[in-house]
Amino acid sequence: MIKSFKQTFLSLDLQSPRWSSTEAAAKDYELRQYETAKWVSTVIRGETQKEAMRQGFWKLFHYIQGKNDKEMKIDMTVPVTCLIKPGGTDFKVSFFVPFEHQDSPPQPTDTDVFIEERKAAAIFVRSFGGFASPEKYAEEAQVLARILRSRGQPFHEDFFYTAGYDSPFKLFNRHNEVWYFKK
Repeated sequence: MIKSFKQTFLSLDLQSPRWSSTEAAAKDYELRQYETAKWVSTVIRGETQKEAMRQGFWKLFHYIQGKNDKEMKIDMTVPVTCLIKPGGTDFKVSFFVPFEHQDSPPQPTDTDVFIEERKAAAIFVRSFGGFASPEKYAEEAQVLARILRSRGQPFHEDFFYTAGYDSPFKLFNRHNEVWYFKK
């Protein structure tokens, strides 16, 4: 537990999903092609986004600490994502499943936690620093949506993902993202 806890809170050498840049990065966003990958997820209903992220993170952290059918500890990964449907009150929080478990991830024993496969996708990504609040994520998503519309880029406007890469204890050089899926 110490290793995973330390990795989690210091963001040391954590695995992340594979992607490639599909076009020259614009100053204000980039288009990435993500590979198909499995994620462990939970849906938190009827809470604020901030509270949903807190509850979801801990449910998923318990999974990687051994609350799974193999009672196996699994290394922390990045990013921690949250599916946002503007105006909605359900939030899906997810951790990327490490590569060594992609073929056969341990099954969660908490009925609120599940394994999902996200198909390969082209995703518009806007990165920003600092501590990301729900308001900051929403603001950055609005900026990205405006840019994409102004450039005639088709994207799914009814949802976006937040992606956090840092522990709450990292004070400098923080990295956050918002994602819109390309149509």
